[in-house]
Parts: sequence; structure tokens; C-alpha cells
Amino acid sequence: MRVIAGKAKGHRLKPPEGLDVRPTSDRVKESIFNIIQLDVLDAIIVDLFSGTGNLGIEALSRGASKAYFVDKSPNSIKIIKENLLKTKLQDHSEILTSDAIAAIKKLMDGNIKVDIVFMDPPYCKDLIEPVLIEIEQSKILKHNSIIVVEHDKKDFIQEEIGQIICYRRKNFGNTSISFYHLREDTE
Repeated sequence: MRVIAGKAKGHRLKPPEGLDVRPTSDRVKESIFNIIQLDVLDAIIVDLFSGTGNLGIEALSRGASKAYFVDKSPNSIKIIKENLLKTKLQDHSEILTSDAIAAIKKLMDGNIKVDIVFMDPPYCKDLIEPVLIEIEQSKILKHNSIIVVEHDKKDFIQEEIGQIICYRRKNFGNTSISFYHLREDTE
């Protein structure tokens, strides 16, 4: 697991300890960033279920202005901090030790508007739709924000959740990446 591009390119990230965290593979991460590359520069990022901080760190390395890393595991928080220090990207980040829904509420209370949300929850745990509902209801998205969800190919996720719609899905073996945005007539 390494940073693929940008100012921290080539840095190896500390891997997770144990089997609780399943980091996004470099191949999947590269595909995600090929798709969203024009949206990353100066973006405000939220990395939900951060694990190692892999996706948020990649975004910061590629020019995102700020990343919020969210995870409730103390072990993951420790790894995220170490990876941010190693890549020298800690000054552009904030770490929230919290579950995803509480973190979204905190961002909303802080009047934070985000450009890209990464979600990589544990597979097959029915966590995606409740979090997407909370994101949609919280109004933390800008009109052109993107939500990138990594999930098991067997996970069934609605194509539309409120004003959030899936506009692209890509499969990599047992892993799927679903891309969501707000319905175009929504502000």
C-alpha cells in the first residue's frame, strides 16, 4: 500500500494490524483517482471508515486542500496519524474519532461543505445506505460533490437515495466502486 501520485508519491503507508481493516488496493485506488482526478485539486475531502487513511492521504497528495479522517477504532486512528506524519500531510487534515453518522452530524454542525466523500465500510454489514441517507439529509454536500463507495459486489445498494443518485459503478473481482452525486436539479 503506497501513495500513487502527487507530493507524497511513493511513500509506503503503514498497513493495518490484524484483520479488522481491509485497505483499498493500489489497483482500485488508482482507478478511483483516474475517474475523479479533475475533482481532487483544492477539494475538501471526508474519508469515512478511514482505516489507514489510504484514500484521504492519496487525495491530499494529489492537491486536496483538507481531509477529514473518520474512524471509531483507536488502532485505526493511531495508524492514520502515523501515515499522515510519514507523508507530511498532517497540517491539511483533521481526525475525528467517531462513527460515520456522528461525524457527519459534527461536520454539519460546523457548517462544513465537502467536495468528495470516500466510504469504505466493512463489507456486507448494511452500513452504506444509512450513512448515505445521513449525508443527504445533513446538507454537507455541495451541488457538484461526489461520493465514492467501496463495497462488496454482493452488497445491494439503491441507485437513488433521496437526492443522491448512482451515476457509475465499476467492478474489480469481488469489490465494487459506486459513484454517487446529487441529482442535477438539486442545490
